Amino acid sequence: MTSAVDTRVAPRVHAEPAKRPWVFRMTWPRAYLLSFVAIGAFAAAYRLLFGLGAATNLSDRWPWGIWVWWDVMVGVALAGGGYSMALLVNFLGREKYKPLERAAFLTSLIGYLLVVGGLFFDLGRWMNVWRVPFFWKGNPHSVMFELVWCVSGYTFVQIVEFGHIYVERVKVPRLEHVLHKIYAPVLTIGVILPFLHQSALGSLYLIAEGRLDPLWWTMMLPIFFLMSSFFIGPAMVTAEAFLSSKFRGHKPPVKVLGQLVRISGVMMLVYFCLKIWDLAARGVLVNLLDGSTQSALFITELLVGILIPSFIFLNPRARSKPRWLVTASTMAVVGLALNRGNVVFAGMMEQAHGATYFPSMIEVGVTVGLVAAGVLAYAFVTDNFPIIPEGESETPASARAVTRSRPYTVFVPKPRIRSEEEQPPS
Repeated sequence: MTSAVDTRVAPRVHAEPAKRPWVFRMTWPRAYLLSFVAIGAFAAAYRLLFGLGAATNLSDRWPWGIWVWWDVMVGVALAGGGYSMALLVNFLGREKYKPLERAAFLTSLIGYLLVVGGLFFDLGRWMNVWRVPFFWKGNPHSVMFELVWCVSGYTFVQIVEFGHIYVERVKVPRLEHVLHKIYAPVLTIGVILPFLHQSALGSLYLIAEGRLDPLWWTMMLPIFFLMSSFFIGPAMVTAEAFLSSKFRGHKPPVKVLGQLVRISGVMMLVYFCLKIWDLAARGVLVNLLDGSTQSALFITELLVGILIPSFIFLNPRARSKPRWLVTASTMAVVGLALNRGNVVFAGMMEQAHGATYFPSMIEVGVTVGLVAAGVLAYAFVTDNFPIIPEGESETPASARAVTRSRPYTVFVPKPRIRSEEEQPPS
């Protein structure tokens, strides 16, 4: 018997990448968030139509309220993870944190977009906002003018940084080429700008000497605001990683996150020592023990937001346990929000001459709507782009195939031609 060898050449099959549809998985939490966005849109429209006086409880004695506290002061600080991660990974060579960079960039981008929205709603004459890019000379002594330019510029930087992720899925060769050319200088600018506007937020309150309580008023306010925005970045990235993993069924990279927050722990201790030294140098350290509401809030701010989290971050055994890592990161975030709230509200109570402030429903509605929109935007992007670093999965493989955010590519195997030895006997 003779064997015949099939000499026919199999046709080459060109596999084209499958077009992955844009998805947005609707769940009950997302449905609730959509309702909050609708409420926020109504509140925003009311504010724009009827003005600050009708929409807010602000006054000459309380000119800044919840929008400045949460939407601007806290929002800008919590979005600081983008520039801190960019500095660590791209300029200090900490490549081990590279898997966390995309999530930090996304959080920072969404955060700054919400900050821009908060600034817009807080402007008395919002219809004149178009003048900012045209009358660029402005007032060189205005901290607010510098803030508008820096925050707007850094928001553009964040869009460029996210553009590299966008073109991975949406193929635009020309855009990809341009982004590649400008990425390095834009990244450099993106590290410099936050140093300016994060410290400028503290500079806003330097003119409040005599009105802001001595526990918080200091010429070092710009440095304190800058330092806190940097060390809160890793804590925010950690809290976000655990929250995302809970909804997506993946274990977060605990080891890498533990090493990352150690940087925060060191900076937090330095921050604490500078705070105490500053109080002693200005002769107001005794104010911590006067039993006032301000002293209680200041001590709480230091204990909850600085000392306890820093000890956990610097303890190798504690930070290796997810429970302690999440607890410390959450405490740091809450402590920062309390610090900004103390500057905006508690520190101004004594000099308000009996005036009180409580946000109106319109103010609360706008803030809740902005936060809900930010969470939904984060969910949409992570549903469609590879943002979240995937650790060891806790869900079955079939479920992971649905929730993964990686571009799909279809591979068609080539037909295998058997050799003469492998041919079956004819």
